[in-house]
Amino acid sequence: MVTLGLRRVEDGVAAKHPALQQYAACQSHAFLKGIGTFLAGSGAAFAVQKLVNRKVPYGLQWSLLLAGAAGSLASYVVTRAETQKCSDFWIYLETGKFPQELAMAGGVSQPAEDLPSPEDRGSAASLVRKNKYGDIVE
Repeated sequence: MVTLGLRRVEDGVAAKHPALQQYAACQSHAFLKGIGTFLAGSGAAFAVQKLVNRKVPYGLQWSLLLAGAAGSLASYVVTRAETQKCSDFWIYLETGKFPQELAMAGGVSQPAEDLPSPEDRGSAASLVRKNKYGDIVE
């Protein structure tokens, strides 16, 4: 068993995916960045609201609620972007190519080639089309 953070991973999985530790470190960094963004975003939103509160008075509970919502939204955006970077990094480590290169090279299914055009759908209803993986495309 290989230890990965707080969890143990079987040797077979670790051997199959040698970049697993780098991916886990990237994900950990992404989540910590999200937590930092939540704290900074909530604090900044609360400070701005305190400045605005002098001109438009409203209760503390609304200030906290809006600050928490703003911090959560900012945290979500940052964490999602960083996690996407980690996913792209993982694909690169596993395949040696960036996801954009795989999409251009045909590594990702391109159903537009196999789907009938809107005017052909009536006549092609009885035809069975298959994509390059052998799946039936309607």
